[in-house]
Amino acid sequence: MSTTLQPYLEAVRRTLEAALCLGQFSSQVVERHNKPEVEVRTSKELLMTPVVVSRNKQEKVLIEPSINSVRVSISVKQADDIERILCHKFTKFMCQRADNFIVLRRKPIPGYDISFLITDTHTKIMYKHKVVDFLIHFMQEIDKEISEMKLALNARARISAEEFLKRFN
Repeated sequence: MSTTLQPYLEAVRRTLEAALCLGQFSSQVVERHNKPEVEVRTSKELLMTPVVVSRNKQEKVLIEPSINSVRVSISVKQADDIERILCHKFTKFMCQRADNFIVLRRKPIPGYDISFLITDTHTKIMYKHKVVDFLIHFMQEIDKEISEMKLALNARARISAEEFLKRFN
């Protein structure tokens, strides 16, 4: 792990651990409803201050806690157009399979690449520290995956260009 990535991930980990102190809270508007307050935003007093943990201009994490849910939105580093396209395709692929990932949202928050929604029921059926570990591991792996896809794409493009140029010799 790079020396600049480790403090960034540690700050995200500590913020998530603090934000995941969730409890069951029924809706104040509709009887017998328990909706994630961070999504429905019916009562301002139930929302806490959002926190942005940023590594640089492009890499950042928005953590929006509320009384019964936390929304985590991640912006992935995209240095050039190829990385932008690869990141968009990868996150679109993941979001289409959001049902397989219990905490993944189908649509990210505008300005971010991918979002997760963790409710109090998720923290009851899963260990909190495992959910935090998953998010940190996901942040580490998405950078690796995009870098590997970019290298594979460049290798395939190089081979295609060589084969194409062989015909002109």
